[in-house]
Amino acid sequence: MSAGDLALVVATVLCALGFTALVVALVFVLKSLGELRGAVDKLTAETEPLLAEMRRSLEEARGDLDRFDKVLGSAEAISLSVEGAGRVARAAFATPVIKTVAIASGTTRAARRFRRR
Repeated sequence: MSAGDLALVVATVLCALGFTALVVALVFVLKSLGELRGAVDKLTAETEPLLAEMRRSLEEARGDLDRFDKVLGSAEAISLSVEGAGRVARAAFATPVIKTVAIASGTTRAARRFRRR
């Protein structure tokens, strides 16, 4: 056996060892990948009901928010109506009340003057 043949045998053995190490590493990677896939499937199975419940709650919250928006709009409309009615009442009653107070005050002064005489 010559030195070239010996180098070829050593290279072949080293390549076979490297290939074997690579195969062992790939087996461990495939095993880990299988475990990971199982964990993901388990996680998916556990979270799907939670996600469905969250979606239902979100839809209910949207419905409640729509109803609240309508109630708030109605409250604003009522507030504006009451405010407008208050302005109208103030305008309608302010002048007669002021005139009544003025007449009463004037009458009281006149009555006092007549009593003095």
